[in-house]
Amino acid sequence: MGAWPIVAQLKRRREAAGRCEPLDCGHRDPLDCVREGHGPSPELVELAEHIQADDCVALWAEAKSLFYAKDFPAYASEEWRELHPDDPRRLAGALDAAEMWRKYGDDVTQWLRDAFAPRPPLSSGRSQAELDQAAKPKPAHQLQATPGWPPIAVPGRPGRYLRCQMQEAA
Repeated sequence: MGAWPIVAQLKRRREAAGRCEPLDCGHRDPLDCVREGHGPSPELVELAEHIQADDCVALWAEAKSLFYAKDFPAYASEEWRELHPDDPRRLAGALDAAEMWRKYGDDVTQWLRDAFAPRPPLSSGRSQAELDQAAKPKPAHQLQATPGWPPIAVPGRPGRYLRCQMQEAA
């Protein structure tokens, strides 16, 4: 069977582009934009036109095996951004992020933004004296009954209740 089904699918997608809504420039296909000088760089288009279908299949197969082996950097991480665009680990990271987004929706994209947001330096945090003060034990909470509410059971003393003094006076 080989790579010919993928080639046929790519041809069908190219034909379907003719039925799409036009882009801002009036073209329906981004490749037409390149021919007139606006759109992706000609080098990128030339590279894309010379990709053989077998190369796509091999890249996909290798990326999928790396995806299942979890042998790739996290999507959008520094290590991921340093990978060459043709590196299958880059595609595996994108596959992982897409799968996470499919499963968890926008929650995971917010997590990614939070995970890679710049952090303030540790020196800008609280001082040791402030942390020591916060760690000191606080005085115990004193139970106090509220007017109009039922009596409060005293923890650790079965059968003992606190009642509001104002209710007893009435």
